[in-house]
Amino acid sequence: MKAGYAVTPSMLGHRDRDSGCASSSSSGQTDHADDRCSMKPTAGFARATGRRSIIGLGLMVAAGFVSASSRATAQQAFVVKPVTEKKLKQLPAGPLYWRVENFPTLALAQAAEGPTSLAADVAGKAWLFTLGPKGGATKGGSNAIEIGPIPEINAPEYLLRINYAEGLPGAKTRVHTHPGSETFYVLSGKLGQQTPQGQMYVGAGQSMPGHGRGMPMQVSSSGTGDMTALVMFVVDATKPFSSPAKFQ
Repeated sequence: MKAGYAVTPSMLGHRDRDSGCASSSSSGQTDHADDRCSMKPTAGFARATGRRSIIGLGLMVAAGFVSASSRATAQQAFVVKPVTEKKLKQLPAGPLYWRVENFPTLALAQAAEGPTSLAADVAGKAWLFTLGPKGGATKGGSNAIEIGPIPEINAPEYLLRINYAEGLPGAKTRVHTHPGSETFYVLSGKLGQQTPQGQMYVGAGQSMPGHGRGMPMQVSSSGTGDMTALVMFVVDATKPFSSPAKFQ
């Protein structure tokens, strides 16, 4: 017997008002007016069975709805993947820019790395990301893009990190902060960034230098197609990389 399911007298063959079948007399004797009646389910049993069927169906529908909702939530996730990082005790002087270049192979990009450069293979291409003054160039690199100037930062130690972000239309991050700047270069789709200062958008082939440390932000895939982007960070390495935040 299933837990939580009570058996009532009507389920054991006692007379239901509308059944017309056997019932127990005051003496405890059963009057079998028609033996076939004892084989029929009582109205009470039918109602209980119906209730169980409806409840079971309701649970199945609810489970299906939760499963579908979970799948929809998973599909709307804004995915961020760390690619490479480097720690530095000191940054170059002056206003700083991110220089983004392509190389024929990852090995060539790695061979061209400098003290403030990071090489990575992302989205089927070999990249070299270099933090430095405006106007630089790396031998062997192509399609150079300069993004900046990035917000100034002072820290005991610095973390340079490259992330790869992607999301379906409507996907977004939680509101959060970083202990430094976050710079975007969009590969496809449209990226949105909301902060207390307002909403900004950049499309494929465009960039955004970002804001200084501690700025609450929410990043989203804001176009009609999938969004992919390279994300470059210069943050205080002694602080948590990301912290939850709220818009005031």
